[in-house]
Amino acid sequence: MAKSLRLDPEAVRERLRTRFDRQRSAWLKGEGSWPLSLPLGVPTEAGAEAQTGQTIHWIDAWCNWSGPGEVQFIERRWARLGRQNLPASIRFSSAGEVAAFIGREAQWRQATARLARVCERWPSLPDTAAGSWAVLAEWPNDEFERLVALLAWLEANPASNLLPRQLPVPGVHGKWLEGHRRIVMRWFSAIRQCGTRGVSLEQLTGLRAPPERLRLRILDPALRQRLAGLADIEAPVDGIAAWTLPVRAAFIVENLQTGLAFDDLPGAVVFMKQGYAVDVLGRIPWLASLPVFYWGDLDTHGFAILDRLRGYLPHACSLLMDEATLLRNRALWTREDKPYNGPSLGRLTEKESRVFAALWSGKWGHAVRLEQERIEWSRAWEGIVSCVGG
Repeated sequence: MAKSLRLDPEAVRERLRTRFDRQRSAWLKGEGSWPLSLPLGVPTEAGAEAQTGQTIHWIDAWCNWSGPGEVQFIERRWARLGRQNLPASIRFSSAGEVAAFIGREAQWRQATARLARVCERWPSLPDTAAGSWAVLAEWPNDEFERLVALLAWLEANPASNLLPRQLPVPGVHGKWLEGHRRIVMRWFSAIRQCGTRGVSLEQLTGLRAPPERLRLRILDPALRQRLAGLADIEAPVDGIAAWTLPVRAAFIVENLQTGLAFDDLPGAVVFMKQGYAVDVLGRIPWLASLPVFYWGDLDTHGFAILDRLRGYLPHACSLLMDEATLLRNRALWTREDKPYNGPSLGRLTEKESRVFAALWSGKWGHAVRLEQERIEWSRAWEGIVSCVGG
């Protein structure tokens, strides 16, 4: 027997939730055809007779319905069951009625009020703002007020050159701005009617970006003396780029603790904890003329970072990222949470590409990962020292 298509109030509510989530942005802008009618699945006489109890409950549910929406009934004169008044459809006159039916009336009222408010001030904002349901319907009032106040201030001060912490907007600070960067950029670009492709938040808003910083360690005692004994340094990229120290080799490691474990090594420095942010290393001219060795985790992302680094330092060599190292440390493997799934990596060597492909395809198991810190340090240090002929 075919499954009944009769829809009771809960089934209608479930269908409308899906439609609401899919169309709420358009409805906020006043789009959509109203009234909206949803058929309730009137059964045939045979179907009603075969499921008498369920049919009676279904009819009663709609006859007693007093919620949002208008239930429309249809009369049927059946040979065996006689005259029946059956719920045929439910009709909603507006998106607000749909929201009320699914239990989101308060959110809808707040969203429409907030949208009307910001669009009255910024007529170019409707499309972008209507697509930000969380901001309109779910953000606490203080968060929404901060956003509006910030947008107003940025509009009035398009070239402030202030650092984020200097913004004279109550509640807005560097961490808040970073956490809401995407929304701020989307809304402010709509206000200014400009794109965001290839544009940073600072370029869009006229703010000043905090100077990018790098952390590195000077591994050569003689070089440290030329810096008043400093060994572990975090400084702006431009300052490090201006160095004239006689560095003979540079190591780049993915994680902080690996860099902190390095021992003294004549003529060498090690950059730490950059992760994917290796593009800044291309702004250091003296790295272009040095042997550079990259050591990342032996997983798909480690190779993706290596490939990215070679876009700026094409001569960089990988270190301890080979198949033998991986298989020798099988007992120390962990799992990648989300293996790399981006563009193809065209800057890897043939051997590196084979290891990456094997990791990505699961040749040695699902999402295999060897974190660099897990490799026995004495053996790892031998590989490091051999790079500079120590």
